[in-house]
Amino acid sequence: MDQNLREQVVQQVRAEIISGQSMPGTMYSVPTLAASLGVSSTPVREALLELSRSGLIEPVRNRGFRVVEPTMTELRNLFDLRDVLELHAASLVARKPDKDLSELYPWAEAIARAVRTEDIGLYIEADRTFHRLLTDAADNPRLTEMVMGLRDQMRLYGINSRAGLARQNDSAPEHFRIIELASAGKEEALTNLLRHHIRAWEPIFVEALAQVGAGREPIAAARKRQLSST
Repeated sequence: MDQNLREQVVQQVRAEIISGQSMPGTMYSVPTLAASLGVSSTPVREALLELSRSGLIEPVRNRGFRVVEPTMTELRNLFDLRDVLELHAASLVARKPDKDLSELYPWAEAIARAVRTEDIGLYIEADRTFHRLLTDAADNPRLTEMVMGLRDQMRLYGINSRAGLARQNDSAPEHFRIIELASAGKEEALTNLLRHHIRAWEPIFVEALAQVGAGREPIAAARKRQLSST
C-alpha cells in the first residue's frame, strides 16, 4: 500500500514541479503534504527523497524539501543528452526483428485524450509512460534508467502557454506515427521524427524559462542579498 501511495505522491509532486506549478524555491513539508493528501508521512518522505535524487528538489534541514532552480545551460544539456540516448534507443528498437509495441497504443490514445481535454497532468504521465515503454523495448535497462532520469529532470515550463498547447496538439499524432515506424523497422524515418518530437519543445521551454528568470530574483542572489543586509 505504501508503495502505491509513494508512487502517487511522486507523480503528483513531479508533475507540479516540471510543469512549473511549483516554482523554484517552493517548499514541500512532509507533514503538511501528508496531511493535505490524507496519508501517512512515510510514503511522502520516501517520495520526496526519490525526487531529491533526481535533482528536482533538495533537502533543507528542519524545513523539508525545496524546489531547485534550473538553469538555461542545464536545460540545453538535457535536450542534447536526450537527443543522443532516446534516438539510440529508438534505433535499437527499429532494428529488432521481433517486437510487439502494441502496449504503446493505449498510452498514445491517453495522450490524445489529454490534449483534447487539456489535462496537463494526464499528458505528462501518459507521455512519460509512452516513452519509457518505447525505450524499454530496446532491452537495455540501464539505457532506460538514464533516459527516464533525464526526462524527469526536465522542467516543462511553457507547456500551458499558447505555444505549448499547440505543440501538445501537434505531438499527439506523432506518437502513433512513432509506433508505426518503429514496428515497421524504418530506422531513419523513426529517428528523424523522434528528433523533431523532442527538439520541437526546446524553444518553448527556453523562452518560458527565460521569462521565469526575468520575472524573479535568482534564489542564490536573493540569499546573498539577505545575508549582506544582516
